[in-house]
Amino acid sequence: MKIIGKKIILLLWAGLLLTSACQAQSGDDQMKYNKLTADEERVILHKGTERPFTGEYTDYEAKGTYLCKRCDAPLYRSEDKFHSGCGWPSFDDEIPGAVKRIPDADGQRVEIVCASCGGHLGHVFTGEGFTDKNTRHCVNSISMKFVPAGQELPALPGGEKSAAVKTAKAWFAGGCFWGVEHYFEKAEGVAAAVSGYMGGHIKNPTYQQVCTGKTGHYETVQVTYDPAQTSYEALARLFFEIHDPTQSDGQGPDLGDQYLSVIFYATPEEKVAAEKLINILKEKGYKVATKVIPASTFWAAEEYHQDYYAHKGKPPYCHFYTKRF
Repeated sequence: MKIIGKKIILLLWAGLLLTSACQAQSGDDQMKYNKLTADEERVILHKGTERPFTGEYTDYEAKGTYLCKRCDAPLYRSEDKFHSGCGWPSFDDEIPGAVKRIPDADGQRVEIVCASCGGHLGHVFTGEGFTDKNTRHCVNSISMKFVPAGQELPALPGGEKSAAVKTAKAWFAGGCFWGVEHYFEKAEGVAAAVSGYMGGHIKNPTYQQVCTGKTGHYETVQVTYDPAQTSYEALARLFFEIHDPTQSDGQGPDLGDQYLSVIFYATPEEKVAAEKLINILKEKGYKVATKVIPASTFWAAEEYHQDYYAHKGKPPYCHFYTKRF
Protein backbone atom coordinates (compact mmCIF):
# COMPACT_ATOMS: atom_id res chain seq x y z
CA MET A 1 0.00 0.00 0.00
CA LYS A 2 2.86 2.38 0.85
CA ILE A 3 4.52 1.70 -2.50
CA ILE A 4 1.23 2.32 -4.33
CA GLY A 5 0.75 5.52 -2.36
CA LYS A 6 4.21 6.77 -3.33
CA LYS A 7 3.51 6.01 -6.99
CA ILE A 8 0.28 8.00 -6.84
CA ILE A 9 2.08 10.96 -5.27
CA LEU A 10 4.80 10.81 -7.95
CA LEU A 11 2.19 10.71 -10.71
CA LEU A 12 0.35 13.68 -9.23
CA TRP A 13 3.60 15.60 -8.93
CA ALA A 14 4.54 14.80 -12.54
CA GLY A 15 1.09 15.96 -13.60
CA LEU A 16 1.56 19.26 -11.80
CA LEU A 17 4.92 19.76 -13.52
CA LEU A 18 3.36 19.04 -16.92
CA THR A 19 0.51 21.45 -16.21
CA SER A 20 2.99 24.14 -15.20
CA ALA A 21 5.01 23.55 -18.36
CA CYS A 22 1.87 23.83 -20.50
CA GLN A 23 0.88 27.02 -18.73
CA ALA A 24 4.36 28.41 -19.28
CA GLN A 25 4.19 27.50 -22.97
CA SER A 26 0.79 29.13 -23.23
CA GLY A 27 2.23 32.25 -21.64
CA ASP A 28 5.12 32.24 -24.11
CA ASP A 29 2.67 31.96 -27.01
CA GLN A 30 0.66 34.86 -25.66
CA MET A 31 3.82 36.97 -25.49
CA LYS A 32 4.89 35.92 -28.99
CA TYR A 33 1.55 36.26 -30.76
CA ASN A 34 -1.52 38.47 -30.52
CA LYS A 35 -4.21 37.45 -28.03
CA LEU A 36 -7.13 35.71 -29.74
CA THR A 37 -10.79 35.47 -28.81
CA ALA A 38 -12.44 32.06 -28.43
CA ASP A 39 -13.97 32.34 -31.93
CA GLU A 40 -10.61 33.33 -33.44
CA GLU A 41 -8.88 30.40 -31.74
CA ARG A 42 -11.50 28.01 -33.11
CA VAL A 43 -10.65 29.02 -36.67
CA ILE A 44 -6.98 30.04 -36.53
CA LEU A 45 -5.64 27.42 -34.11
CA HIS A 46 -8.14 24.59 -34.51
CA LYS A 47 -8.79 24.96 -38.26
CA GLY A 48 -12.46 25.83 -38.03
CA THR A 49 -14.51 27.76 -40.59
CA GLU A 50 -16.70 30.80 -40.11
CA ARG A 51 -20.17 30.69 -41.64
CA PRO A 52 -20.37 31.94 -45.26
CA PHE A 53 -21.44 35.53 -45.94
CA THR A 54 -20.89 36.51 -42.29
CA GLY A 55 -17.23 37.60 -42.36
CA GLU A 56 -16.22 41.24 -42.01
CA TYR A 57 -14.16 41.27 -45.22
CA THR A 58 -16.33 39.18 -47.57
CA ASP A 59 -17.54 42.24 -49.52
CA TYR A 60 -14.91 44.67 -48.26
CA GLU A 61 -13.49 46.92 -51.00
CA ALA A 62 -11.12 49.35 -49.25
CA LYS A 63 -7.52 49.67 -50.48
CA GLY A 64 -4.83 48.31 -48.22
CA THR A 65 -3.17 45.19 -46.85
CA TYR A 66 -4.62 42.15 -45.10
CA LEU A 67 -2.53 40.82 -42.21
CA CYS A 68 -2.53 37.63 -40.18
CA LYS A 69 -4.74 38.13 -37.10
CA ARG A 70 -2.38 36.04 -34.99
CA CYS A 71 1.05 37.46 -35.87
CA ASP A 72 0.49 40.62 -38.01
CA ALA A 73 2.42 39.22 -40.98
CA PRO A 74 1.23 40.73 -44.32
CA LEU A 75 -0.75 38.16 -46.32
CA TYR A 76 -2.74 39.76 -49.15
CA ARG A 77 -3.05 43.05 -51.02
CA SER A 78 -6.44 44.55 -51.77
CA GLU A 79 -5.70 44.67 -55.52
CA ASP A 80 -5.63 40.86 -55.54
CA LYS A 81 -9.07 40.57 -53.91
CA PHE A 82 -12.14 39.76 -56.03
CA HIS A 83 -15.78 38.75 -55.66
CA SER A 84 -16.29 35.03 -56.23
CA GLY A 85 -19.73 34.67 -54.63
CA CYS A 86 -18.47 31.84 -52.41
CA GLY A 87 -19.29 33.60 -49.12
CA TRP A 88 -15.71 34.22 -47.99
CA PRO A 89 -13.04 36.76 -49.00
CA SER A 90 -11.32 35.65 -52.22
CA PHE A 91 -7.83 36.53 -53.48
CA ASP A 92 -6.13 35.36 -56.67
CA ASP A 93 -2.62 35.94 -55.35
CA GLU A 94 -0.78 36.25 -52.05
CA ILE A 95 2.11 38.43 -50.97
CA PRO A 96 5.12 36.34 -52.08
CA GLY A 97 6.31 34.00 -49.35
CA ALA A 98 3.45 34.88 -46.98
CA VAL A 99 1.24 31.81 -47.37
CA LYS A 100 2.08 28.12 -47.08
CA ARG A 101 0.08 25.40 -48.84
CA ILE A 102 -0.59 22.08 -47.08
CA PRO A 103 -2.45 19.31 -48.95
CA ASP A 104 -5.28 17.79 -46.88
CA ALA A 105 -4.73 14.18 -45.86
CA ASP A 106 -7.55 12.98 -48.12
CA GLY A 107 -6.06 14.79 -51.11
CA GLN A 108 -9.31 16.62 -51.82
CA ARG A 109 -8.29 20.16 -50.88
CA VAL A 110 -5.21 22.26 -50.11
CA GLU A 111 -5.14 24.17 -46.84
CA ILE A 112 -3.45 27.58 -46.64
CA VAL A 113 -1.77 28.81 -43.46
CA CYS A 114 0.25 31.86 -42.50
CA ALA A 115 3.88 31.08 -43.35
CA SER A 116 5.06 33.06 -40.32
CA CYS A 117 3.01 31.50 -37.51
CA GLY A 118 1.11 28.57 -39.06
CA GLY A 119 -2.30 30.07 -38.34
CA HIS A 120 -5.13 28.56 -40.41
CA LEU A 121 -6.44 30.86 -43.16
CA GLY A 122 -8.67 28.66 -45.34
CA HIS A 123 -8.13 26.74 -48.58
CA VAL A 124 -6.81 27.47 -52.07
CA PHE A 125 -8.41 26.35 -55.34
CA THR A 126 -7.19 26.53 -58.94
CA GLY A 127 -8.72 25.98 -62.36
CA GLU A 128 -12.00 27.78 -61.63
CA GLY A 129 -11.46 30.61 -64.11
CA PHE A 130 -12.60 33.49 -61.89
CA THR A 131 -9.59 35.64 -62.88
CA ASP A 132 -6.66 35.40 -65.30
CA LYS A 133 -4.51 33.99 -62.49
CA ASN A 134 -6.96 31.08 -62.25
CA THR A 135 -6.47 30.84 -58.48
CA ARG A 136 -8.79 31.47 -55.52
CA HIS A 137 -7.58 31.79 -51.96
CA CYS A 138 -10.74 31.25 -49.91
CA VAL A 139 -9.92 32.93 -46.58
CA ASN A 140 -11.80 33.30 -43.30
CA SER A 141 -12.27 36.98 -42.45
CA ILE A 142 -11.68 36.16 -38.79
CA SER A 143 -8.14 34.99 -39.65
CA MET A 144 -7.18 38.47 -40.87
CA LYS A 145 -6.96 42.11 -39.90
CA PHE A 146 -6.91 45.04 -42.35
CA VAL A 147 -4.55 48.02 -42.58
CA PRO A 148 -5.73 50.85 -44.91
CA ALA A 149 -3.43 52.06 -47.69
CA GLY A 150 -1.05 54.76 -46.49
CA GLN A 151 -1.09 53.55 -42.89
CA GLU A 152 2.12 52.06 -41.49
CA LEU A 153 2.03 48.32 -40.99
CA PRO A 154 2.45 47.18 -37.36
CA ALA A 155 5.63 45.56 -36.09
CA LEU A 156 5.48 41.81 -35.68
CA PRO A 157 5.21 40.53 -32.08
CA GLY A 158 8.66 40.70 -30.51
CA GLY A 159 9.53 43.92 -32.37
CA GLU A 160 10.42 42.31 -35.71
CA LYS A 161 9.85 44.42 -38.79
CA SER A 162 6.69 43.52 -40.71
CA ALA A 163 7.85 43.09 -44.27
CA ALA A 164 7.29 40.56 -47.05
CA VAL A 165 10.13 38.75 -48.73
CA LYS A 166 10.95 40.21 -52.14
CA THR A 167 10.49 37.49 -54.73
CA ALA A 168 10.59 36.95 -58.48
CA LYS A 169 8.92 34.49 -60.81
CA ALA A 170 10.31 32.18 -63.49
CA TRP A 171 8.61 29.73 -65.87
CA PHE A 172 9.91 26.40 -67.16
CA ALA A 173 8.35 23.65 -69.27
CA GLY A 174 10.08 20.28 -69.23
CA GLY A 175 7.56 17.56 -69.89
CA CYS A 176 4.96 16.50 -67.31
CA PHE A 177 4.69 19.37 -64.86
CA TRP A 178 4.32 16.99 -61.90
CA GLY A 179 8.01 16.10 -61.93
CA VAL A 180 9.29 19.59 -62.74
CA GLU A 181 7.25 21.04 -59.87
CA HIS A 182 8.53 18.29 -57.54
CA TYR A 183 12.19 19.19 -58.06
CA PHE A 184 11.76 22.96 -57.98
CA GLU A 185 9.79 22.83 -54.73
CA LYS A 186 12.81 21.25 -53.05
CA ALA A 187 15.30 23.79 -54.42
CA GLU A 188 16.94 26.30 -52.09
CA GLY A 189 15.43 29.78 -52.27
CA VAL A 190 12.18 28.64 -53.89
CA ALA A 191 9.04 29.82 -52.10
CA ALA A 192 6.51 28.04 -54.32
CA ALA A 193 6.19 25.99 -57.51
CA VAL A 194 2.82 25.79 -59.28
CA SER A 195 1.86 23.56 -62.19
CA GLY A 196 0.03 25.20 -65.08
CA TYR A 197 0.00 26.14 -68.75
CA MET A 198 1.71 28.82 -70.84
CA GLY A 199 2.27 29.70 -74.46
CA GLY A 200 -1.14 28.93 -75.96
CA HIS A 201 -3.80 30.94 -77.73
CA ILE A 202 -6.93 30.34 -75.60
CA LYS A 203 -7.79 31.68 -72.16
CA ASN A 204 -8.16 29.50 -69.06
CA PRO A 205 -7.34 26.19 -70.78
CA THR A 206 -8.29 22.90 -69.16
CA TYR A 207 -6.03 19.87 -68.93
CA GLN A 208 -8.23 18.03 -71.42
CA GLN A 209 -7.91 20.87 -73.92
CA VAL A 210 -4.14 21.11 -73.56
CA CYS A 211 -3.79 17.34 -73.99
CA THR A 212 -5.27 17.61 -77.49
CA GLY A 213 -2.14 19.52 -78.52
CA LYS A 214 -4.31 22.09 -80.30
CA THR A 215 -4.21 24.98 -77.80
CA GLY A 216 -0.51 25.73 -78.19
CA HIS A 217 0.11 25.50 -74.44
CA TYR A 218 3.03 23.77 -72.77
CA GLU A 219 2.81 22.10 -69.38
CA THR A 220 4.65 24.75 -67.39
CA VAL A 221 5.76 25.31 -63.80
CA GLN A 222 5.73 28.79 -62.31
CA VAL A 223 8.57 29.14 -59.80
CA THR A 224 8.42 31.87 -57.16
CA TYR A 225 11.86 32.43 -55.64
CA ASP A 226 13.85 34.76 -53.39
CA PRO A 227 16.64 36.45 -55.41
CA ALA A 228 18.56 36.94 -52.14
CA GLN A 229 18.85 33.15 -51.76
CA THR A 230 19.14 31.94 -55.34
CA SER A 231 19.38 33.29 -58.88
CA TYR A 232 17.54 32.88 -62.15
CA GLU A 233 20.61 31.23 -63.66
CA ALA A 234 20.78 28.73 -60.78
CA LEU A 235 17.14 27.78 -61.37
CA ALA A 236 17.75 27.44 -65.12
CA ARG A 237 20.74 25.20 -64.42
CA LEU A 238 18.56 22.98 -62.24
CA PHE A 239 15.94 22.89 -65.00
CA PHE A 240 18.47 21.48 -67.47
CA GLU A 241 19.48 18.82 -64.95
CA ILE A 242 16.01 17.49 -64.04
CA HIS A 243 14.86 16.66 -67.55
CA ASP A 244 16.37 15.66 -70.91
CA PRO A 245 16.86 18.90 -72.87
CA THR A 246 17.85 16.96 -75.99
CA GLN A 247 14.51 15.20 -76.48
CA SER A 248 12.61 17.00 -79.23
CA ASP A 249 9.25 15.19 -79.21
CA GLY A 250 8.29 15.38 -75.53
CA GLN A 251 9.81 14.09 -72.34
CA GLY A 252 10.36 10.43 -71.57
CA PRO A 253 7.20 8.47 -72.38
CA ASP A 254 5.09 11.67 -72.57
CA LEU A 255 5.04 12.66 -76.22
CA GLY A 256 3.40 15.70 -77.80
CA ASP A 257 3.93 19.43 -78.20
CA GLN A 258 2.56 20.14 -74.71
CA TYR A 259 5.51 18.21 -73.24
CA LEU A 260 8.31 20.02 -75.09
CA SER A 261 11.27 21.64 -73.33
CA VAL A 262 10.82 25.42 -73.06
CA ILE A 263 12.25 28.30 -71.04
CA PHE A 264 10.02 31.39 -70.89
CA TYR A 265 11.89 34.64 -70.30
CA ALA A 266 10.39 37.85 -68.87
CA THR A 267 13.47 40.08 -69.27
CA PRO A 268 16.39 40.34 -71.71
CA GLU A 269 18.69 39.28 -68.86
CA GLU A 270 16.76 36.03 -68.41
CA LYS A 271 17.00 35.31 -72.13
CA VAL A 272 20.76 35.87 -72.05
CA ALA A 273 21.13 33.56 -69.03
CA ALA A 274 19.12 30.78 -70.70
CA GLU A 275 21.02 31.02 -73.99
CA LYS A 276 24.33 31.07 -72.13
CA LEU A 277 23.53 27.74 -70.46
CA ILE A 278 22.35 26.24 -73.76
CA ASN A 279 25.64 27.21 -75.41
CA ILE A 280 27.59 25.62 -72.54
CA LEU A 281 25.64 22.38 -73.01
CA LYS A 282 26.18 22.45 -76.77
CA GLU A 283 29.92 22.85 -76.21
CA LYS A 284 29.72 19.73 -74.03
CA GLY A 285 28.20 17.83 -76.94
CA TYR A 286 24.49 18.01 -76.04
CA LYS A 287 22.07 18.56 -78.95
CA VAL A 288 19.79 20.89 -76.99
CA ALA A 289 16.19 21.06 -78.22
CA THR A 290 15.00 23.54 -75.56
CA LYS A 291 13.12 26.56 -76.89
CA VAL A 292 13.65 30.03 -75.39
CA ILE A 293 10.55 32.18 -75.92
CA PRO A 294 8.92 35.23 -74.27
CA ALA A 295 6.70 34.60 -71.24
CA SER A 296 2.96 35.08 -71.66
CA THR A 297 -0.06 34.54 -69.41
CA PHE A 298 0.40 31.69 -66.96
CA TRP A 299 -2.72 29.66 -66.21
CA ALA A 300 -2.64 27.56 -63.02
CA ALA A 301 -3.62 23.94 -63.63
CA GLU A 302 -6.49 22.18 -61.89
CA GLU A 303 -6.08 21.52 -58.17
CA TYR A 304 -5.50 17.78 -58.53
CA HIS A 305 -2.32 18.52 -60.49
CA GLN A 306 -0.76 20.58 -57.68
CA ASP A 307 1.74 18.78 -55.40
CA TYR A 308 0.90 15.58 -57.26
CA TYR A 309 3.83 13.51 -56.03
CA ALA A 310 3.40 14.79 -52.48
CA HIS A 311 -0.15 13.40 -52.58
CA LYS A 312 0.98 10.09 -54.06
CA GLY A 313 4.07 9.70 -51.90
CA LYS A 314 6.04 8.44 -54.90
CA PRO A 315 9.08 9.77 -56.82
CA PRO A 316 8.65 11.17 -60.35
CA TYR A 317 8.45 8.51 -63.05
CA CYS A 318 9.88 10.54 -65.94
CA HIS A 319 12.16 13.12 -64.26
CA PHE A 320 15.56 12.31 -62.78
CA TYR A 321 18.43 14.48 -61.65
CA THR A 322 21.48 14.30 -63.93
CA LYS A 323 24.44 16.61 -63.35
CA ARG A 324 25.32 18.36 -66.61
CA PHE A 325 27.29 21.44 -65.55
